[in-house]
Amino acid sequence: MIDSHTHLFLCEPDEDQLISAAREAGVSRILNVGLGADSNPTAVAQADRHEEVFATVGSHPTSADEFGDELEAEVLSLSEHEKVRAIGETGIDHYRETASRADQRRAFEAQIEIARERDLPIVIHARDRDGETTATDEVFEILDARAGGVAVILHCFLAPWRVGDAIERGWYCSFSGIVTYPKSDELRQAAADLPERLLLVETDAPYLAPQPVRGRPNQPAHVVATARGVAEVRGETYEQLERTVEANARTLFGW
Repeated sequence: MIDSHTHLFLCEPDEDQLISAAREAGVSRILNVGLGADSNPTAVAQADRHEEVFATVGSHPTSADEFGDELEAEVLSLSEHEKVRAIGETGIDHYRETASRADQRRAFEAQIEIARERDLPIVIHARDRDGETTATDEVFEILDARAGGVAVILHCFLAPWRVGDAIERGWYCSFSGIVTYPKSDELRQAAADLPERLLLVETDAPYLAPQPVRGRPNQPAHVVATARGVAEVRGETYEQLERTVEANARTLFGW
């Protein structure tokens, strides 16, 4: 099994214990996602220390106000590291607007160009206020305008009403523990409808623990519970889904 999106540097316990627990659960590859200037080097260093860990570097939309020439240069430099396999996470967040919408868009567009220049996938964050779709709509608009030819991963996919659009564009949808929650029927339907070639699973640890461990801090080992839930709604065995997401991750991240 793989975890296509986690933040080891935010998790407890320490990274050695996290990796050991993931190994014991059958998780063989982990993508450690940088969030900005304070975590990108850490994400890469953790990937350097563990064979099964790889990294992304980028600027999260909630801290997009820090994205300037210095951080752009750092992302470009770190993206040359052999263990860095994607850019981001980046995108648009209208739930916690700690950075202006203009800054979010500017940082997002710049990171799409970095992904294109480095020939790397881009990891997308889209979060709306409850009952709204403006952030998701803007993400699709910007990607449509600028991301042609770039592999797109819609991390923590929460837009089941846009799953057909994602399929049409060939964008990967990564499902977090939210897909296992009792009220997530529409999201489970989206996971069932998605072609296997576009399917990923993730933890987003330390956040969004799946239902069997909900309320506890999340960690990469828990991706197994999310994967079991996705396999069930797709009418597949766990082993079938494991083969699918492992193959998709190899295609995307070259690990």
